[in-house]
Amino acid sequence: MTGVYVIIGLGLLVIVWLVSLYNKLVKLRNNRENAFADIDVQLKQRHDLIPQLIETVKGYMKHEDGVLMKVTEARTRAVNASGIDDKILAEQELSSAMSGFNISVEAYPDLKASTNFLQLQEEMSDIENKLAAVRRYFNSATKELNNAVEMFPSNIVAGSFGFAKATFFDLGKEQRDNLDTPPEVKF
Repeated sequence: MTGVYVIIGLGLLVIVWLVSLYNKLVKLRNNRENAFADIDVQLKQRHDLIPQLIETVKGYMKHEDGVLMKVTEARTRAVNASGIDDKILAEQELSSAMSGFNISVEAYPDLKASTNFLQLQEEMSDIENKLAAVRRYFNSATKELNNAVEMFPSNIVAGSFGFAKATFFDLGKEQRDNLDTPPEVKF
């Protein structure tokens, strides 16, 4: 009779352990999704600011239509992206387009002196700083989830319930390639 109680006790212990691992995985997944919601708020502000910035710049950069069009198209794809992975890819493309836009702006001293442009540029810089902070938090939450999904013994529970390794919010290939190129300094 004692053996039956031991087996029942061990069975209950295993069930409690499995439930605990499952709940941990759910918590980590929800934490990651919550972190992305913070990113979404900043991205919305960024998306709202870009058209204002482009309109301010249009008068100065009439022959730079290609740059402006690339930013506008990338913004549209970013706004319409659905799902975390799609949004990450679209935002990487938008960041790349904005880099090209910023480089083009450097060639227009009158534009850089415009009060409206300076204010919009300052707001954009503030949003980019906030985005960097929430991306770090998101990537930290993603790392915790990925560790739990891949490490033994939680990987067994994760595999059984469809938890998978998640995507980080990184620079993207194009911007990473730009980091490999040293900046050009001219005097």
